[in-house]
Amino acid sequence: MRRRGLLYGKILVPVDGSESNLRALQHAILLAKDLKAELRLLHVVHDYWVADGRHGLAKWGDLLADLREQGLGILNEAAGIARNQGLEAQSVSVETPMGSVGTAITDYAAQWPADLIVIGTHGQRGIRRLVMGSDAEYIVRTAATPVLLVRATSAVPKD
Repeated sequence: MRRRGLLYGKILVPVDGSESNLRALQHAILLAKDLKAELRLLHVVHDYWVADGRHGLAKWGDLLADLREQGLGILNEAAGIARNQGLEAQSVSVETPMGSVGTAITDYAAQWPADLIVIGTHGQRGIRRLVMGSDAEYIVRTAATPVLLVRATSAVPKD
């Protein structure tokens, strides 16, 4: 939904702390400032199972707590970057129990509802992308919201 007649009044930035994500965050901050848009940072805790050989799950509860704590750190860092550039951003953490990170992001974007998703991508191709998967590709294919992809190697505009 549009806010105050703006095309992009609500901008969602999934954050994971990667280099490509930092570039996407920089683009989103500049857009939000220029458009006087609301900026929301989203971290997805992907609580996958960790096998410990013949002993089954290795301290799953501890791992989940660590993932949550790391996520809060990533959100705090991203919010600090926005704040240092004169923009307050809301921060949200969601969990995807054994689910897809891409699905969690598109679901959240629809629920909020976001007008734009800004996400970083590594720009991987070929077998490496197939092996690692691509949350950005999934989001582009399935989101009802427009998506701006920012490559890790793209130039970040100066303020």
